[in-house]
Amino acid sequence: MVSISRAEFRGWPNCFQLDNSAAQVIVTSDIGPRIACYRLNGSENILGELGPEEVVPSEFGDYHLWGGHRLWHAPEGRPRSYVPDDAPVAVELVGEDAVRLSQRVEQETGILKEMLVRLDSEGSGVTVEHRLTNTGIWPVELAPWSPTIMRGGGVTIFPNEPFIPEEEKVLPARPIVVWHYTNLGDPRLTFGDRYIRLRTDASRPRQIKLGAMNKQGWAAYLCEGALFVKWFPFFEDETYPDYGCNFETYTAADFMEVESLGPMVTLAPGSRTTHTERWALFADVSEHQKDEDLAAVLEPLVSGAAQPAIG
Repeated sequence: MVSISRAEFRGWPNCFQLDNSAAQVIVTSDIGPRIACYRLNGSENILGELGPEEVVPSEFGDYHLWGGHRLWHAPEGRPRSYVPDDAPVAVELVGEDAVRLSQRVEQETGILKEMLVRLDSEGSGVTVEHRLTNTGIWPVELAPWSPTIMRGGGVTIFPNEPFIPEEEKVLPARPIVVWHYTNLGDPRLTFGDRYIRLRTDASRPRQIKLGAMNKQGWAAYLCEGALFVKWFPFFEDETYPDYGCNFETYTAADFMEVESLGPMVTLAPGSRTTHTERWALFADVSEHQKDEDLAAVLEPLVSGAAQPAIG
């Protein structure tokens, strides 16, 4: 059973807390739409918490990162992506287990951002539905983009495509995309047979961003034994932003983002697009340096009974 109550969190007085016997999700209506906290009961917030000094200046004003989970639209551009979201959002309770957060229309873009957050009645499962609506008078080309800022000190893990011998498959498996500031020789980045890993390092402030066409539709973040997993759809016949990425991850020093993206769409005036993620948290998960050892731990969690059905 899920309970929803009013709460204060990080100095934001108008938050809504979703609880069940296993996990807790906190959303705030003071800014956003944004998920501020996700944790197993009695455990630390797996989402990052950034202070007001963490800003990105833009022509539209200072954009506060704040941390947590947010909704953007891709491809990234300045100043379009950095419309400040520090104003209050409307809140609607949906049934007994969900909250819908609706931002005021971005006057600079004409886009309305909404986020529906639903906690499962049992376990740690969360469904996050992201919705973008074009309220303007011109068609807009975009893709829904859902970055999650994680607590520092961990490692992002996402899968390679399964091994297939050359005799059976000669065409490429997928693109791996890099940004101009990414150094593929950086020690924070590890390419293995089964997984690609990107870890935070507080002593290394240089930015790294890596993207991929992630056909398996999951990515994880492991931090001090807590494993966060997000699942997201991949549509074979659709076009994705950033040279075909439906997944991206970014780090600088102790900062980490785990991001999924929907397909590119042309939104006619009054039309909308949605992008859904499923989340889960697991405790007491150990990282292993060898991919085969890590797979023995991860695979039952990401592809077993815990994996939800989305599409």
